[in-house]
Amino acid sequence: MLDLTFAPPTPKVIAGATGDWELVIGLEVHAQVATAAKLFSGASTRFGAEPNSNVAFVDAGMPGMLPVINEGCVAQAVRTGLGLKAQINLWSAFDRKNYFYPDLPQGYQISQLYHPIVGEGEVIVEMGPGIARRVRIERIHLEQDAGKSIHDMDPAMSFVDLNRTGVALMEIVSRPDIRGPEEAAAYVGKLRQILRYLGTCDGNMQNGNLRADVNVSVCRPGDYEKYQETQDFSHLGTRCEIKNMNSMRFIQMAIDFEARRQIALLEDGKEVVQETRLYDPDRNETRSMRSKEEAHDYRYFPDPDLLPLEIDAAWVDGIAANLPELPDAKKARFMDSFGLSDYDASVLTAELANAEYFEQVAEGRDGKLAANWVINELFGRLKKDDRSIEDSPVSPEQLGKIVGLISSGAISGKIAKDLFEIVYTEGGDPEEIVDARGMTQVTDTGAIEAAVDEIIAANPAQVEKAQQNPKLAGWFVGQVMKATGGKANPAMVNELVTKKLGL
Repeated sequence: MLDLTFAPPTPKVIAGATGDWELVIGLEVHAQVATAAKLFSGASTRFGAEPNSNVAFVDAGMPGMLPVINEGCVAQAVRTGLGLKAQINLWSAFDRKNYFYPDLPQGYQISQLYHPIVGEGEVIVEMGPGIARRVRIERIHLEQDAGKSIHDMDPAMSFVDLNRTGVALMEIVSRPDIRGPEEAAAYVGKLRQILRYLGTCDGNMQNGNLRADVNVSVCRPGDYEKYQETQDFSHLGTRCEIKNMNSMRFIQMAIDFEARRQIALLEDGKEVVQETRLYDPDRNETRSMRSKEEAHDYRYFPDPDLLPLEIDAAWVDGIAANLPELPDAKKARFMDSFGLSDYDASVLTAELANAEYFEQVAEGRDGKLAANWVINELFGRLKKDDRSIEDSPVSPEQLGKIVGLISSGAISGKIAKDLFEIVYTEGGDPEEIVDARGMTQVTDTGAIEAAVDEIIAANPAQVEKAQQNPKLAGWFVGQVMKATGGKANPAMVNELVTKKLGL
């Protein structure tokens, strides 16, 4: 495992006219469960389908239609809980959350208020090399998503698309452990990474498959410690919820604005009203959406159409036995097995596809050299071309062969860059390309020495300067490499130049 130092929370402090204020943040992350069918129907969850084409009768709230639980959704929720080191509740139940909205045909949402499927867990968030924060998870429950109201297609009416209605969501609720905007974004990023490794949510924030409701309040220094001692939430101040955030950057901007808004109210002698707000990124402001409802406002009661959900411990154990290697464990292994730095291991494990690509390149080869080529050459070029690792024109096998050719001394670093460009643009087997195009590195001492002698003889003034300032010897190395078309072994060139110049 990673060698981490768990630091106490460092609150974001904002100086007000009457003194300092600290931020307190809790998040409710809604993650769309990665399944082909919805939570209580067999309708497809495919994104981008024609409006209202992925709708079963039960999704549309037709009379007499009864929900049937999707076992795959339950398995994914359990898998997520295990990945977050959370308690799995073998007995849970579904409730009806009653409210009216045009894109909620049933007039209620099936959720889990009183008995969620997953209990307390945690997310470890790295805030710097070796420095981590533990954010507690209060619960994870399963619930249906609502549909989508569209207001910008006609000036006089709104349209409703029910394709998302009934899609399974995991609502992952944190404790108010987060103390600043950067930490909030880091938490969402780490949670997204874990979900993608587990395969329980694709984490696509642009499509709305992962979105966060952010609860923000402000308190005076020392009040948070009082809350920790007493568990009395009144010490944390009145919170406001910022709804449906789907961007790490916007999460940070919204938190900062909302905290300053609340501080301005309090310092003006006014009260913060508990409410739900929306963030407008164009104006960089939050604005009121509706008053914050409490549980009793929704008239929760057990759903009469669904029996309590009872799962077998052996079934849970089977899911646990097949969990993949998660990001922290993979990062620790990369650092240990390949000798990588914390930074390089973090970059390579940020996405599962990147990690898998790197492992194939590094298998049986120099891990540090492989990491350098994957991160700097491949990732740099893919970013420039706006391509993903899945769309890379250079396969792990091809890049692995390039790394192998460098390690064996068959080609130099400069030749390797030319070879990489050929493979990237034209394809082909790197070893065959080197043979066919005569790109093999020159290691013949006699040939290299002749080139060094020639350059030295032709540049007596430069020789005198280099003998007075040895750092200028690099000029001769560059000239020799140029004269040999970059094929000379750089180490041999350096050694011979130093020797010939008497340095």
